[in-house]
Amino acid sequence: MSENTVTNGQVVSMEYTLWVGGEVLDTSDGQGPLQFLAGYGNIIPGLEQEMMGMKIGDEKEVTVAPADGYGEYDEAAFMDVPRKEFPDDMSIEEGLELSVSGDDGQAHYARIDEVGDDSVRLDFNHPLAGQELKFKVKVVALRAPTEEEVEHGHVHEAGHHH
Repeated sequence: MSENTVTNGQVVSMEYTLWVGGEVLDTSDGQGPLQFLAGYGNIIPGLEQEMMGMKIGDEKEVTVAPADGYGEYDEAAFMDVPRKEFPDDMSIEEGLELSVSGDDGQAHYARIDEVGDDSVRLDFNHPLAGQELKFKVKVVALRAPTEEEVEHGHVHEAGHHH
């Protein structure tokens, strides 16, 4: 197993650009490379699989199907919430993104889909659900993780705490 290729349990630094529908949605340009711990689900599965075996300096274009990205669009992932459950001072408008705590106490991403007279329809689909993702990635560095990173299952960047 070569230390110069992307394998599980390595910290990979990559430069990337993401396109959806021909538009650049996200890029590491100007922010420095993204670091992730390979094999721990830090990045979407479709991209992680494709990067295995890449060497430092390798560039690749990857197209990720929805199932391997942010999931298929779920027609059932909608919920009608009585308008009175929203704070009075909140401006409720279509397209507004919010975080809703579920019964499990976890915060879930939701977007206001429709505003009715007495109820608000929330869409819990990830904004990129059902979308094909196109990535251009370049591996710029590889290193072994620290024990702490392996224990936590993600990268600890200097001065950055989760």
